Amino acid sequence: MPLPYRGRGSRLASSRVASTSVHSPRRAGRGAPWSSHALRLTRRRHSSEQVPPGPEPQADFRSGKWLQEHAGGDARDSQQTARAGMGSRHRICSQEEVVIPCDSDNDSGSVDLQLSNLEDIKKDPSSLELTDSDIFDITGLSQESFIDSFRHLTQQGPVSEANVERLIQSIQEVFNGELQSEFEKLTFLRSLSSLSQTLPYDETTESFIHSHITDIVHVLNMLIEEEPLHSLFSSVRQEVFITIANLSYQDIHLLFGSEDRADLFSLITKSIITLPSVETLIQLQEIMPSGSYNTECLYRQTFQAFSEMLQSLVVKDPHLENLDTIFKQMDPWLQSTKDHERERATASMAQVLKCLSRHLSLKLPLRFQRLGHFVALMALLCGDSVTEVAEEAAEGMHCLLHVTLRLKCTIYDKKNHPNLRRAMKKCQELLELYSIKQFYSCPFKIAQIFEAFLNSNELFQFVMTTLDGLENLKHPCTQKSAGELLITMVKNAESRFEKVPEIMGVICARLSIISQPRVRRQIINTVSLFISRPKYTDIVIGHLLCHPVPYDRHLAELWRTLEVELPSTTWILWRLLRKLQKCHNEPTHEKMAYVAVALLMTLLIQIHHSIGLTMSDVAVPSGLYTGQEMSSEVTPLCFAIQATKSLLLRTLCWQEFNIMEKNKGWTLLEGKECHLQGVSLLANALLERNHLLAQKVMYLLVPLLNRGNDKHKLTSAGFFVELLQSPVARRLPSIYSIVRLKDWLHHGNRVFKFLALRGLCYLIKHQDMREDIRSLLPCILDLLCETDEKIVLLAIQILLQLVGTMDFTTLTAMMKTLFTLFGDVRSDVHRLSMTLFGASIKSVKYTDKKGVENQVLDSLVPLLLYSQDENDAVAEESRQVLTICAQFLKWKLPQEVYCKDPWYISPSEAGTVCKFFGKKCQGKVNLLAQTLMFSKNAKLPIRRAAVLFVGLLLKYVDCSELRTKGTDWIENEIISIDLHLQPGFCGHLDLKALLHDPEPSLCIIASQALFRVQKVGAEPDSRQSIPG
Repeated sequence: MPLPYRGRGSRLASSRVASTSVHSPRRAGRGAPWSSHALRLTRRRHSSEQVPPGPEPQADFRSGKWLQEHAGGDARDSQQTARAGMGSRHRICSQEEVVIPCDSDNDSGSVDLQLSNLEDIKKDPSSLELTDSDIFDITGLSQESFIDSFRHLTQQGPVSEANVERLIQSIQEVFNGELQSEFEKLTFLRSLSSLSQTLPYDETTESFIHSHITDIVHVLNMLIEEEPLHSLFSSVRQEVFITIANLSYQDIHLLFGSEDRADLFSLITKSIITLPSVETLIQLQEIMPSGSYNTECLYRQTFQAFSEMLQSLVVKDPHLENLDTIFKQMDPWLQSTKDHERERATASMAQVLKCLSRHLSLKLPLRFQRLGHFVALMALLCGDSVTEVAEEAAEGMHCLLHVTLRLKCTIYDKKNHPNLRRAMKKCQELLELYSIKQFYSCPFKIAQIFEAFLNSNELFQFVMTTLDGLENLKHPCTQKSAGELLITMVKNAESRFEKVPEIMGVICARLSIISQPRVRRQIINTVSLFISRPKYTDIVIGHLLCHPVPYDRHLAELWRTLEVELPSTTWILWRLLRKLQKCHNEPTHEKMAYVAVALLMTLLIQIHHSIGLTMSDVAVPSGLYTGQEMSSEVTPLCFAIQATKSLLLRTLCWQEFNIMEKNKGWTLLEGKECHLQGVSLLANALLERNHLLAQKVMYLLVPLLNRGNDKHKLTSAGFFVELLQSPVARRLPSIYSIVRLKDWLHHGNRVFKFLALRGLCYLIKHQDMREDIRSLLPCILDLLCETDEKIVLLAIQILLQLVGTMDFTTLTAMMKTLFTLFGDVRSDVHRLSMTLFGASIKSVKYTDKKGVENQVLDSLVPLLLYSQDENDAVAEESRQVLTICAQFLKWKLPQEVYCKDPWYISPSEAGTVCKFFGKKCQGKVNLLAQTLMFSKNAKLPIRRAAVLFVGLLLKYVDCSELRTKGTDWIENEIISIDLHLQPGFCGHLDLKALLHDPEPSLCIIASQALFRVQKVGAEPDSRQSIPG
């Protein structure tokens, strides 16, 4: 009686004889029917569907009929018959059905949820036992047992003992010889497959195969190695896959158990995954036609066989060790940068998971320890830019969810069942909102669903795999998916993470390769979530601070853009302080060296932010004041100041600490208006006592200068500007120094303008930087008109350094502006404007002297009168600049000009000075008109000197001219000039008004001057010499 072959032993034999007829199974369950994505896509892309069949009928070398017909003939007859039976297409495209071993007509249940089965969970989550129905209802998978898809296979009788011996002999000959032709290779493989079908009832076969597994593996390895990697012109690969699958169904695994078997697995995986794309294979066939095969059909049949081979490995896999091995082999291909390789790997894994979910019968111990990595990798693929990959991965995730639930039910003990049921309830609620069909379009939903089922180690795997996805620069969508998955998982998993330092290390390493702003924001927000949770605060702080300084721009960005709520900020500052205070058990310098630079600026900025805050403005962390009342004097500012002091002491900055105390630096730092003075004091203390640390801080500050709010920026800028005094400042690229300062010159905040000018004052000392600073001259000249004294003084200091390099136009424009500052009520502005004016005169080239001569002459009277200023420094500077003007005009001033006594007590010396300038300026400058302008000056010494000078000048007026024009002309002339400069007043009125001045000396001098004016008008015939 013919006996049927053992079930799975013949499945792949039948599937090899695949054709164009494919059943399209549907899912049963609530809702509209939905065909399996993975099955449909696999059939469309990787099977022989719709490929024209070959012209000849094909023979099955493993059928019982073939064995019986050739059992009695010799080897030569067998060979000839086999060749004839193969036909022109070598059995690749036949008219028989395509059969897929792990799919039935009722492929899977609806993805919709059956809520009724879990209603009891809401009432009492811990009172019920978990059943398979709960799992199937949640995941949408049917409980229907696996239906044999190979029901179309014709039952065959057993192979005779003689035929078994002939098969063994032919296989043995291959072990001792070589396989030359494709026909010989195919004959060997099919003979081995046929022999495998006798294993259930033939002890000889079982003994032979078990004793020759090493030989079989060697031959298969050789066959695969001989196949070209970049083309597909034979069915040898397909037959290898089918042979391995048939032996696997008989519990003989050629891919597990030893190093040579693992190498074979790796080789055959590479041989199919790395084949060129189908389009390329078709093009190769057009260029080099094989004549025997339809390449597209052959590829699809080969890939189908490979997929079925993988599925055969997990049909009986109670400990999931086979799944673990398969995943290790497919892992690199799932992350391939080539789309067609990634698609093949994903489609294969989707089919493996589908098959596994149908045949899952788990037993302890479970050896699959990479669930977190697997979930993350498949989730990333759900967001793949290739639609086919994303859809295959989404289908795989559907099945992986079922596997995960069964796995967790197996490993959880009874006391943890309530937790598992709550996790299942959460999963159910999420799936009500997120259909599994949406996995491929919204991968972050996978993190929400799987989070509840992953333990701490699996969460770590998930996060690390997701972070690895950030390295995929070729596919920006993978980076995007990784960012979404990471932030979602960290938000949902709360405090269940372990190995946070390792996670932080990878995040910091990956920042440099993340180019998408949204993804960078998500990664930094992940760090913010970790540092905000008390469980991880110390860990994250310690890791971030251990990086060498100066930080690169990515770590600096991480520090400055952490999004932490104010209560958490207070907590973090407190932990920083505690960290500093507990460093006494180790050598302080070594322990704190890496902390100092990063902390210093963080704390100074925090001090600025904390000014004016009280403890009622923040939430005090629990445990901060254990067993004691919180003092009313404690403020957020107090914490920041304490931490800063501790930092200086713990880093051996005792001299800096002393300087701050002696100069009331801590008080300055706490003040709203003087905070920057305290910052400047500390920066200068560091420069003086610890220049190496100061240099590190300078480099650290470069990326911080234009970040954060104004308080953040001002503190950073104030410290940075002082550090520009360091010699290493010249090494900074101009974009980080001069260009940055230029931007501040145009800032609306005057403090930034002041800091910019201060920085330029330091940088201008370097000759190689002056040319760049010279380009800022127009901005600096405009600042001479500022009302802020500090800004004007700094601008003059810079111009003094650049005056020698100015062109004539810039120089004359500046001199006009400076002339308006003579007599400025701000004595330092007055003095320095005259100094710069004198320096400008010195800088005039010989060829340009005529162009500025009038400006020099107009400056004589103001300079002469201001030499009488009550401010000794202003008076001295006036005399110095007056000397420069005289040298320019080639005059030799009388010695009386340098007399420091006031003119009104030395009338003879005043007369000499007046006589000199009256003669030198005759016909060039209207000295009377200019001098009269100063009779209304706010300063008494200047008014007194001006009135005295007017009276003395009348001695040297040209009488003939006076007679020609008359006294009225003089009075009118004075009036016209005076009206122009001081509306509402005339010369006589000015002098007459001064007769009533409360200062007696001024009244007397004014009366003398008025008398002389009237005297000149009354005696036109001669020049009167009236003693002063």
